[in-house]
Amino acid sequence: MDRRKFLKDSALASSLLFVPSFLKAFESVDAAGLGYKRLVVVQLAGGNDGLNTIIPYNNDIYYNARPHLAITKDIIRMTDDLGFHPSLVPLRSLYDNGELSILNNVGYPNPIRSHFRSMDIWQTASDSDEYLQSGWLGRYMDAYGKKPYNAIEMDEQLSLAMKGEHFNGIATNDYKILHRTAKDPFFKSVLSHYNDAHLSEHNLGYLYQTMIEAKSSAKYIYENTKVKLSQQEYPQNGFAKQLKNVAQFINSNLDTKVFYTSLGGFDTHANQQNKQARLLSQFAESISAFVKDLKRNDTFKDTLILTFSEFGRRVKQNAANGTDHGAANNVFIIGENLKKAGFYNNLASLEHLDDNGDLKYDIDFRTIYATILSNWLGADDALILKHSFKKLNFI
Repeated sequence: MDRRKFLKDSALASSLLFVPSFLKAFESVDAAGLGYKRLVVVQLAGGNDGLNTIIPYNNDIYYNARPHLAITKDIIRMTDDLGFHPSLVPLRSLYDNGELSILNNVGYPNPIRSHFRSMDIWQTASDSDEYLQSGWLGRYMDAYGKKPYNAIEMDEQLSLAMKGEHFNGIATNDYKILHRTAKDPFFKSVLSHYNDAHLSEHNLGYLYQTMIEAKSSAKYIYENTKVKLSQQEYPQNGFAKQLKNVAQFINSNLDTKVFYTSLGGFDTHANQQNKQARLLSQFAESISAFVKDLKRNDTFKDTLILTFSEFGRRVKQNAANGTDHGAANNVFIIGENLKKAGFYNNLASLEHLDDNGDLKYDIDFRTIYATILSNWLGADDALILKHSFKKLNFI
């Protein structure tokens, strides 16, 4: 088959570059080495305003810095100093049950306030002046994975976090469509031209191997996902749909250890209050439904949920009743097996900010990754993160 025609005609060729790539060298790794514990990552894209998410409701500096933006009504008071945004009511039961840990002031040295660069840093676990081409979860799968479906992102494209040096996860927002696509007649026709000699060709061999693994993964996911109506009612939004699909995979006992989801829209430079309230409602209501679904199926005990955003927002509101890009932020950890639930640490001082008017970080986000990799996934965190970081005690 002519390579040019193959690339031009196949609608799958471009999309599958974001699905799985896999080296046969890893076929000798036993999937049982992954264990049974699962990690679900939730990315709040755009830079969620952490200061209006976890609110220092007794702090005059907070209200003076945000005369029109500070939350003044219906704050869910959790301690004598800190409260939840009113939209986070559905998370109250998780907090009360000891199933939610909030880590404040999470960031990294020399913070970058660009969405794309800061997200790359969070997804690769790099230093701010270091550029990596592989993600922290991708490198975890490099070392401990076996098949592309061991890591699934609920999207059409794969995030850098899920791309390893030798191994990529699979990206799909609808596993049924993925399965139908893999059964497409043209797809089958392309694979009928495959032979072992093609694997020695750098470009064509890569594409054939990618398509073979995509077809195998699509078949596995489709055949092993239990097709039944969930007894749990979910909100009607795209993020909830992602989590509902993840719950279906988990409750079907797919051999998937990492799931990646995202909720966007948090870049609130103007008219933030209503926009953030709506997004936090979607987040909290969807997470609550997801946890209830897992508990109903006795799979919550083996699931840990990590929620992060690429940076926080400036302490002082801007002229458009919004907030500009900041630095340190809060991270939520949700699970049944938390050693330290509630507020893991105090909020950073609002009086002593950094030179840009942002909260100073005191928890490096990579210490959170190291803790999850080591204490939850049973992995060699220093190998995966390329550095040794101290462990925290939330799990």
